[in-house]
Amino acid sequence: MKPQRSNLDMKVAVDTLIKSVLSPLRRLTAEMEKTPLPEALDSKDTMKQFLSERVWKAARSVCSVMIEHNPGLIRDRKYHLKTYRQCCSGKELVDWLMKQNEALQSRSQAVGIWQVLVDEGILVHVKNELNFHDKDTHFYRFLDSEFGQNHITNEKDSEDELQESLSLLSQLGPDALLTMILRKCPSQRSAEDLEIIYEELLHVKAAAHLSTSVRKELAAVLVFESHAKAGTVLFSQGDKGTSWYIIWKGSVNVITHGKGLVTTLHEGEDFGQLALLNDAPRAATIILREDNCHFLRVDKQDFIRILKDVEANTVRLEEHGKTVLVLEKSVNSAEQGGGNNSKYTVMSGTPEKILENLLETVKLDSNGNDAIDPSVSDFLLTHKVFMPFNQLCPALQHQYPVMVIIIVTVTMMMMMIRIICDDFALVMLVLQLPLNLDCTYHAEPSEGSDQEKAAYILSTKQKVVKLIGQWVALYGLLLREDPIAVDFLERMKTEVAADSRLSSTLKEQFRERRRTRLSENGYQSLSRNQQFDWFSNCEEPVGRLQPIRAQDEVLYEIYKPDNKPLTLMLPVNMSVQDVMSAIVKPGGDHILVKMNSMGERAQLKLDATAVYTALGLNERLFICIASQVEQLMPLKEQQGPEQGTTDAIEQMSSKDIATELTSYDWELFTAMHEVELIHYIFGHHKFPGAITANLERFVCRFNEVQYWVVTELCLCEDLVKRAILLKKFIKIAAVLKEQKNLNSFFAVMFGLSNSAVQRLYKTWERIPSKTKRIYCAYERLMDPSRNHRAYRLAVAKLNPPYIPFMPLLLKDMTFIHEGNQNYVDKLVNFEKMRMIAKTVKIVRGCRSQPYVPSSPQRSLADRMFLEGPSIRMSTYSDHSFPLRSPSYIRHYVQNLKVIDNQRKLTQLSRTIEC
Repeated sequence: MKPQRSNLDMKVAVDTLIKSVLSPLRRLTAEMEKTPLPEALDSKDTMKQFLSERVWKAARSVCSVMIEHNPGLIRDRKYHLKTYRQCCSGKELVDWLMKQNEALQSRSQAVGIWQVLVDEGILVHVKNELNFHDKDTHFYRFLDSEFGQNHITNEKDSEDELQESLSLLSQLGPDALLTMILRKCPSQRSAEDLEIIYEELLHVKAAAHLSTSVRKELAAVLVFESHAKAGTVLFSQGDKGTSWYIIWKGSVNVITHGKGLVTTLHEGEDFGQLALLNDAPRAATIILREDNCHFLRVDKQDFIRILKDVEANTVRLEEHGKTVLVLEKSVNSAEQGGGNNSKYTVMSGTPEKILENLLETVKLDSNGNDAIDPSVSDFLLTHKVFMPFNQLCPALQHQYPVMVIIIVTVTMMMMMIRIICDDFALVMLVLQLPLNLDCTYHAEPSEGSDQEKAAYILSTKQKVVKLIGQWVALYGLLLREDPIAVDFLERMKTEVAADSRLSSTLKEQFRERRRTRLSENGYQSLSRNQQFDWFSNCEEPVGRLQPIRAQDEVLYEIYKPDNKPLTLMLPVNMSVQDVMSAIVKPGGDHILVKMNSMGERAQLKLDATAVYTALGLNERLFICIASQVEQLMPLKEQQGPEQGTTDAIEQMSSKDIATELTSYDWELFTAMHEVELIHYIFGHHKFPGAITANLERFVCRFNEVQYWVVTELCLCEDLVKRAILLKKFIKIAAVLKEQKNLNSFFAVMFGLSNSAVQRLYKTWERIPSKTKRIYCAYERLMDPSRNHRAYRLAVAKLNPPYIPFMPLLLKDMTFIHEGNQNYVDKLVNFEKMRMIAKTVKIVRGCRSQPYVPSSPQRSLADRMFLEGPSIRMSTYSDHSFPLRSPSYIRHYVQNLKVIDNQRKLTQLSRTIEC
């Protein structure tokens, strides 16, 4: 029996899922060249050769259109009394490309496309320079003077192939542009270049623990270094340390005297830092493990300077001889001439000091409506990690100057009573005031007029209340589930109501927020005359799917060893111990076990909570005694369907299926609270009362859609129908991408990349070449190299609303969490919290606009696949029309039946195609 999987195991499983399913371009691409499928296509050399052929083909198409429509671009040029025959200027090439492709948002993107052709040797600088320049004084010519001539005569085919070629080159362009920037001398890099490098470093494992300022300094000094041949010795053990290296592409072996091969380092990892820090000889020999390895190098003098700069820009605040807050100078803020506080960023500190510092950064206009500082929202998103509610609420109360107004009166009364009785404790008893009155004194300035003091007190109150308002807006109704938070908010509500100036300001602030807030989750508007309440902007979404709350009761199905179910309604966050107590008498030898479709069993710990909503795809709960565990067998329903639904799918249009998938995914996505991501990554057991049920439901949906694709294809025995179904799934993926549902898009693509589907050679052979090209273009988005850079670049171009690829988002957060400690020198590592919060805010950004279902007009995917509705409908019988109704399709996509046993799927695949 396997032990229960921890949250870390779940995160590793997500990472393993990504790595196991993502694959390079496979055999399908060879079919586009009308050649037999070679098994060797999985090798890097074959892949590189194939991609190079695609680039040449694309370049020929681009050149052909340019010669046909703009022949004047290629002509003799004179510069510095020298004539360059039949060439184009870099600036004119970029201008022409910007006109041809409206999707290009900047000239740098066009430069990247031309750089691809320069790297391939198709476009050559007249002086053989390696970098493409967007300038009138740099000239280029195609390698062959007849390159692109007489390529295509049909104008429509020419335009289609041009757009297809530009699509391919646009995907390769960012990589080429980045390499071009890295090849520049550091002193020649522009501000835009540095920003591009900095963004890349955010996703490099070796730089995960570095602060923002250090990464920005690294961007300015990194040197690109490449080596062509495997076996090259980068440096030897005992050599003097001169540089620190980050592996940008490829891998290296680490070898030491006496031990031989110690380890292998891969893309994103680093080496050579120790010798620089200790000023010692190299402790190992580094040998290239493969051809064409690229490195980012930081030379020793730059490395040491950056370390010194970090120390020079760091300020440590101490109390009673101990550091309580560490601040780092922010270069950007300093350049903008910001205030004293805005020049420094919190790096670490005690929770109370971090809160105090952040409150000082809160700025107010006349209405108290200024945008809140990003660091404050970072704090609010992550505070439960280091400052739970029972610490945050007293700390906020401490900062709120409740009793400042009466301090003068209290002080005078104390002085009068001291005349009669010199006993301080008695004085406090008489006044019936708490002994820690000093907590309010800090809120009042020691100097200034009474009017200035009153203004200061009001400002301090507004800052605290504004912070509380943002806190409530972030957590919403989740706060109502915590008695400490509820009690605190009630007390603060009373305090606010007692101050007319503050309450009127807050009412206006809340009304303004209601006016400007987008109802992305279907929120209803509130009455303007409603009395002030912290939760006035917090409402349940009115969609079909409601969020799961900790105290909600759900139907538990728990099976006995004889496979008979026990059903009962229990709270979501109930512990295993309590669940068992509700089923069997205490004191027995019973245990609760979860089992998947492959028969793998895991005993659940007694203190585990919310186990029912955390069940994976086709997992079930069983209760038995310890001796019966090995006898448990999966239920028939866990094995998945025995027959596919090919006929039903064929009657539905691809767009209708994709639209219902997206609508359901959007409901699942918006039902998930962004704070659940924090609970999931750090472990929800560390947050009493917290659940991650909505996030787990959404992640499970990804697996469900993925295995739905594999299940349907492997259960379809008819070859012709299976080929039609395969093409339909590719089109569904196209529509999902068009609808910006990246989660289901990748789920469908993962299903198509499953080994049980990929081995269906006869089926893939029947797919039209154009459909295969579309599939291969999408497969490039799944490329995991450079930490899934292709996907990140595609997402960067999207505007909300969109549904992100959730497994990768969780992987990013796990990457940050495991690469950085929660505490540094016993202080909260707030830089880590900032990085975690930045990733969580992606979810907020995705949902910042309302989702609108797609229109019935023909979409880009329709035009790509040339499916006319009338053609398809003419083949349907009358009884097929109910299958195409929105209600039927909605019910179908929300109740998918799948096989998730990979062994069984492979067997089915071998049965239908030996």
